[in-house]
Amino acid sequence: MKAKRSAFHYFCVVTAEFLMTFLFSLPRYRLLNSIKATFLSMMGARIGKRVVFYPGVWIFTGRNLFVGDDVDFALGVIVTTDGGVDIGDRVLIGYRTQILSGNHVIPPERGQIFSAGHVSGPVKICQDVWIGANCLILPGVTIGEGAVVAGGSIVTKDVPHFTIVGGCPAKILKARE
Repeated sequence: MKAKRSAFHYFCVVTAEFLMTFLFSLPRYRLLNSIKATFLSMMGARIGKRVVFYPGVWIFTGRNLFVGDDVDFALGVIVTTDGGVDIGDRVLIGYRTQILSGNHVIPPERGQIFSAGHVSGPVKICQDVWIGANCLILPGVTIGEGAVVAGGSIVTKDVPHFTIVGGCPAKILKARE
């Protein structure tokens, strides 16, 4: 049985969500990107240099997040970090992509879904990766160095280094030459 959360816990979560929504609605000016990175660092993340956050990015809670240098989070990207998210250097993350390190549990038999809990798994995105727009990266996935994920793909399994994947679920389309 789960322990009950205190009113103070909920206050802290809602306040962090409010600050995240406000800060990450601001434009991607260099100074504002620095403030956004500092906020994430205060939440437990490690953020590299020259990271760009377009407006509308949602990264929560921030703990268990490592972001390398020169990473670009496009408009509307969502990242859940409690299961662990490691993003290498020089990664492009397309518009409205979702990187999820946690998900709901489907209970056995006909158990209640609402209180079934969560399962998490680390997501690793190696360096020099391009993730197209509207992709979904599921918990426990590693995307190899130099890989390209075609727009609209759902990544359910590891992606080898220097390959192009696409589809639902994502499958290898070809190797990068």
